[in-house]
Amino acid sequence: MGAAKDLVRLLILVEVVVAIAAPGAAALSMDYYAMSCPFAEYIVRNVGCDASVLLDSTAGNTAEKDAPANKSLRGFEVIDKIKQMLEAHCPGVVSCADVLAFAARDAVLFAGGPYYGVPTGRRDGSRSVFSDTFTALPAPFLNASGLISLFSTHGFNVQDMVALSGGHTLGVAHCAAFKTRLTTETATLDSGLGSSLAAACKSGGDSATATFDRTSTAFDGVYFKELQQRRGLLSSDQTLFESPETKQLVNMFAMNPGYFFFAFQQGMLKMGQIDLKEGDHGEVRKSCRVVNSGRW
Repeated sequence: MGAAKDLVRLLILVEVVVAIAAPGAAALSMDYYAMSCPFAEYIVRNVGCDASVLLDSTAGNTAEKDAPANKSLRGFEVIDKIKQMLEAHCPGVVSCADVLAFAARDAVLFAGGPYYGVPTGRRDGSRSVFSDTFTALPAPFLNASGLISLFSTHGFNVQDMVALSGGHTLGVAHCAAFKTRLTTETATLDSGLGSSLAAACKSGGDSATATFDRTSTAFDGVYFKELQQRRGLLSSDQTLFESPETKQLVNMFAMNPGYFFFAFQQGMLKMGQIDLKEGDHGEVRKSCRVVNSGRW
C-alpha cells in the first residue's frame, strides 16, 4: 500500500497522546461507528488522544506540533487525506482523535507489529500549546525513575512504560535531543555509535537526525537488543537497560519479541483511555488542523 511508509512515521505521534492528559475513565466502544460510519476503519487504512498535536500554530499561539519535542513528527498530510475522505463519506462523525488512534494502530501493523482493537467514541480537544509539551512529554534526558514517575501519573505501570518506549523501534530523533549524551554518557554509549552520531551532528547541526535502531522502519524487538549493546540513542532510551528498575524488562523484551508485542498492545489500550472527551465535551473537527469556528 503506497501510504504505508507515511503511516509508519505516524507511530511517533503515539507518545504525544500522553500530552495535556490526566487519567480519565469513560466508556468507549469497539463498534461506536457501526451505524454512523461503518467503513471508518477501512477508509483510514486504505488512505494511509486527544488529537491536539494536529492543530496548526496561529499568530497568537505556537502549537504542540511546532514544539522541539515534536520536531520529528511526520505524517500530518496523511491525516489530512484520511479526514477529507471520512468527511466526504460521513461528515461530522469521526473525530480526529479516533483517526489518529486508528492510524497509529495501522502504522504498527504495516511495519510488522501486532494488531490490536481500537475502542472509539473520542471527541477532539481545542487546546494545543507549545509550552505544554515541556511538562507532559518524556524529556530525552529523563532517567528510569523519572520516566516511571511521569508515566505513573497517567496510569501506566513500569511494564507499560518500557513497552511503549519500544515504540522507538520506528523513527528518528534530532541531534538536539541526543548530542549531550555523546559527551556526558560515554560509559554507556557504544564507541562506534558515538563516533557516528558525533560526525552526523557536526555536519548537520541540531537538525540532523539518527534512527533509534538499525531496523527503523520495522516494528520489532531490535530496539531492546540495541539497548543491551549500549546503542540507545537517547538518554531516556539507554537508562532502561542501565536501571535495575527496568533492566529485566528490557532483557525480556529483547529475548521474546512476542511478549513485547503483547505488552505494547496492553499499553496502547491504556493510552487510548487518557483524557477522554465524549458527548458534549469536545467536538468532532471538520479539519484536524483547526478547531471548528464559533465553537470555542
